[in-house]
Formats: sequence, structure tokens, C-alpha cells
Amino acid sequence: MVCFGRRIHSRSESANTGMMRGFQDTARLAKRAVRAIRRQELWQGAQIKCQRMKLGKEGACWCVCPQDLRASSVMYSFGVGEDISFDLALMERFGLQVHAFDPTPRSMEWLESQTAPPEFVFHTYGVAGFDGNCSFLPPENPAHVSHSIVARASTRPAIEVAVHRLGTIMKMLGHEQIDLLKMDIEGAEYGVLADMLACGTPVKQLLVEFHHRWPQLGIEKTKEAIRGLNAAGYRIFSVSPSGEEYGFLRLPVA
Repeated sequence: MVCFGRRIHSRSESANTGMMRGFQDTARLAKRAVRAIRRQELWQGAQIKCQRMKLGKEGACWCVCPQDLRASSVMYSFGVGEDISFDLALMERFGLQVHAFDPTPRSMEWLESQTAPPEFVFHTYGVAGFDGNCSFLPPENPAHVSHSIVARASTRPAIEVAVHRLGTIMKMLGHEQIDLLKMDIEGAEYGVLADMLACGTPVKQLLVEFHHRWPQLGIEKTKEAIRGLNAAGYRIFSVSPSGEEYGFLRLPVA
């Protein structure tokens, strides 16, 4: 009821309001707990310090260590999607050429509508831990662009795409080493990293998004990958707030 211009809440209204606030507080605490668990389970923050620079739009930016990047640097960017702001920023800042890779039809269609500089060289095949063809599973939501080689529930049909090992791609393009490698490849990163380390593929700086949030993969896959990279002389210089995007520099192994 209303009395003299002030609203007086009934007991039921107060109870409902209290319950709603309780649900909201619980949701906020749950989100914080998930973020804390992710950070705790990853058990690893930055291992070395270096000059860092963020490039790209919000939601598609990466942190690089710029000290050894120059116009002659070899840069591979795996996973284009529908945003090349990071690649464009690299080209503008350092004057280097970017080799970009994405075999998904929607990404290729989107790129055709863009006006990219000649330094942006696009390749319509993907990277994997093997050479050949593989099934790319589309996202369940057609509004999303990213396909994956990881088995997952989807009512949409898979597509067959060509993929190559990192070392094979380097031979195809005539490169002896990679100065900067960025991978956002929807769960395929674990196989690519294992093959890269097993073959001793020379990569100076590595940027990778780990997809341990997917239940098919899990946090142990990322822990194992980081241990393998550390053993090969890679050290973490950057970790995103989400705990999923990492930056590594390769240091000499003693």
C-alpha cells in the first residue's frame, strides 16, 4: 500500500525482493568462483618479464613481446574468423607480412568482402598435427563462425578441409623459422603444439588460446602442453584475464 507518498512493502514483497537479491548475489559469487578456480587450476602465471604490447580490437586483441619484431619477421596467424584487427595492427606497427590461415567457408566469405593490404597473405587451408584432410565440425549456433576438429554435439553437417603440419607449411612457403606464431584454432592447438615440439620446429614467439573450458578437453590438456613448452625452453610472458590466451618466448635451453 501507499501512505503519504511513501511505498510500504508488504512482507511477501520484501521476501521476494530478498530472494531475488539472494539469487543475484549467488550468481555473482558463482562467477567469481569459476574465475578463481580457472586461475588456480592453471597454476601458472607469467614466468618472465619483457616489454609487452597489446594489439587488436577489444575481444580480439593479443599481447606480444615487440623487442625482436621487425619488417623481416615471419608471422603466421592461424584462425582468422571475422576479425583481422590484430594482424592489421601488426602490419601497421612493424611493417611485416602476415600469413593468415583459415579453411572455414564463412571466414573465407567474410575476407572476400574486406580490403586487406597486400602484406596480408591468406591461405585457405588449416594447421593440424598431421597432413591430409579432416572433418571440421561447425558450431551448433549458426551465428558463430568457428569450426573445430574436436568431436562435439552438433546437428549441422561437418565439412572436409585440407590441413597441414606446421613444418609442412613452412616448407611450402619457404620459411626456415617463424618469428611470431598465433593460434586460435578451436582445440586443435594441443596436437599442433605436440607435433611442433616433437619435430623441433623453430618458433621464437608463440601466442595461443587454449580451449580447456571445453569438457571434451579439460584443464589437464593445457597443463601438459605448458609443461612440454617449458621443457623445450618456452617461458610465459603473458596470460589473459580469462586464463585462456598465453604468450610464450623461446629461450635458449641450458
